[in-house]
Amino acid sequence: MAPPDNDVLWARSLHCALGGSDALSGVSLGVREGEILALVGPRGSGKTTLMRCLSGQLVAQQGEVWFNSGPVHTLATADRERLRRERFGWIDPEPGLVPELNGWENAALPLLLRGTPHRAARTAAVEWLDRLDIGACARKRPHALSHAERQRVAIARALVTTPAVLFADEPTAILHRADGAQVLRTLTAAARSHGITVLLATHDPEVAALADRTVALLDGRRVGAVPPVSGAEGVAACSLSV
Repeated sequence: MAPPDNDVLWARSLHCALGGSDALSGVSLGVREGEILALVGPRGSGKTTLMRCLSGQLVAQQGEVWFNSGPVHTLATADRERLRRERFGWIDPEPGLVPELNGWENAALPLLLRGTPHRAARTAAVEWLDRLDIGACARKRPHALSHAERQRVAIARALVTTPAVLFADEPTAILHRADGAQVLRTLTAAARSHGITVLLATHDPEVAALADRTVALLDGRRVGAVPPVSGAEGVAACSLSV
């Protein structure tokens, strides 16, 4: 079965086991070009595993993943790595910046690694830092930046290649609520202005509200809605996402 023409990403019946447990059980999903899609659910629901399968980092034991009508699940390892490097961007909960590099060098790193001339890479990186309101941090190293500034540099690094799809895994988990809200508004505005498709994994309803559409996961399956949790167990469940 071929994916729909307007879906930039499409997955069918993904089954994935990690550490002897089912991380995904028959998940199917279509992501339209240019949309911002939020994957919601508590810790262990399968959000990160699903994004790893969609991005080619992980190959499910069963099921199919397609990008722009081309199969991802049948690609060789080197071809999947090339796809991730050239067409996808990824943001982790932690910025993961290189401490020896300053802001623009960290942001430009994907371009420099693919052989883009130094001046062109710097120009592109600085432009993205300016769009994310941290142009003043271009010459500062990570130790001199706040959590929010470091995460914005990481976002610039993910966007500097203008990827077709940006995977954002709890991108504001380490930030205070106000900083996180501002970072997400900037991220979504930048993605929309450049037609970048975004998959955003989150347990926070306020974060999910920024998306065009929401898909809920629970115990590795798609569900109509995630049931609310309360008390200490709810706080713990919402502190992290898998």
